Amino acid sequence: MVLEAVIAENLILKHQLMVLGRSRDKAPNLKTSDRFILGGLSLLGHSKDSLWSIDLFRRESIARKSYWVMVVMDQWSRSVIGFGLHRGDVDGITVCRMFNQAISGADPPNSLSTDNDPLFTSHRWQANLRILDLNEIKSIPYAPMSHPFIERLIGTIRREYLDHTPLWNSLDLTRKLDDFSCYYNNHRTHAALSGRSPARFSESAKQDVADINDYSWKRHFEAYFKHRFQRDYQFAMHTNLLSIC
Repeated sequence: MVLEAVIAENLILKHQLMVLGRSRDKAPNLKTSDRFILGGLSLLGHSKDSLWSIDLFRRESIARKSYWVMVVMDQWSRSVIGFGLHRGDVDGITVCRMFNQAISGADPPNSLSTDNDPLFTSHRWQANLRILDLNEIKSIPYAPMSHPFIERLIGTIRREYLDHTPLWNSLDLTRKLDDFSCYYNNHRTHAALSGRSPARFSESAKQDVADINDYSWKRHFEAYFKHRFQRDYQFAMHTNLLSIC
């Protein structure tokens, strides 16, 4: 047991020093203590079911209504856990509701990674974490590289999907986020996961290799990218939601 503990401690220190060297090149102004925090956070994220990351981004509808979206992802498998949605201003109570909505039906890990937004320091948010028995880990202030996976995921959602489709209302946004989550978790491959999707990586299944002489393309979001404006307009008119956007 003593030998195993020493080996584990040496591996952690080796990983922290490796991240320390990389972070020195990318962010030379970081303190040494912050670099070791970054190394520990990176190591924790490489352990199964040990760390979730969350962040917020904003999206506007055609009617110029503002919607805040909370994204929750599993850092080990890169999978989307869920989304929380709110229209209007966000406070401590709203953040708790959005988080509980996003993780509904999922088993929380031991730790949760958040940035230094004041919303994540409110009394209600801290109480919600205590109820869920979650250990909160803060990213390094003014260092986006300490929270890279969730930031990259938000950029992917915007760049590959939401920036190309019109948004009518909260119901429409919820529907589109659910469809993207299904596509992202089950079909979109990642170089960091050896060319597997998050679902295949979690199941430790062998990725099927396409035969170059016998293959076909699989379409996603055809209803949105093929005549997407007309289809979304018909959906909004059919559900009578244009008047309440």
